[in-house]
Amino acid sequence: MPDCDYFKPRGIPLVELEKVTLSLEEVEAIRLIDIEGLEQEDASQKMNISRRTFGRDLKGARKKISDAIINAKAIEIKGGCYTTK
Repeated sequence: MPDCDYFKPRGIPLVELEKVTLSLEEVEAIRLIDIEGLEQEDASQKMNISRRTFGRDLKGARKKISDAIINAKAIEIKGGCYTTK
């Protein structure tokens, strides 16, 4: 679980912002690729999902993050279908 589950642009009241929601799977995909530097095949194995599913999660996460940054939207992290060890 991330330490923080909500991000928003500074100086804009939350009630005025649209938001995008990232699932925990999408956040983990970003973490494994962009922070840990794993290849998609290795990252998908680590998450115990197919390479194709991993690719969809990664693409979706990057699109949502880009949308939030470019269009000044809040990012909420919640939900998904996962288990923790």
